[in-house]
Amino acid sequence: MLLSVLLQAAAGAGIGKLGAALGAGMAVIGAGMGIGKIGGSAMEGIARQPEASNDIRMNMIIAAALVEGVALLALVVCLLVLFL
Repeated sequence: MLLSVLLQAAAGAGIGKLGAALGAGMAVIGAGMGIGKIGGSAMEGIARQPEASNDIRMNMIIAAALVEGVALLALVVCLLVLFL
């Protein structure tokens, strides 16, 4: 069912636009999973060593910002391909 919908979209809009749309979705999903993993690991680290919570929190925020930046860049590239 899903494959037939994707093939119909590819025939009407071109395979590049379908790839851009799928790429944008995968970038957002990957970023969400990555930030979730970072947050979960940080919580485990804080639970094991509460005295290091400030350092862990700072590193978590930096890593999450880097993941968010890469995801935003991928999303912008996919949207440029989709609309240009």
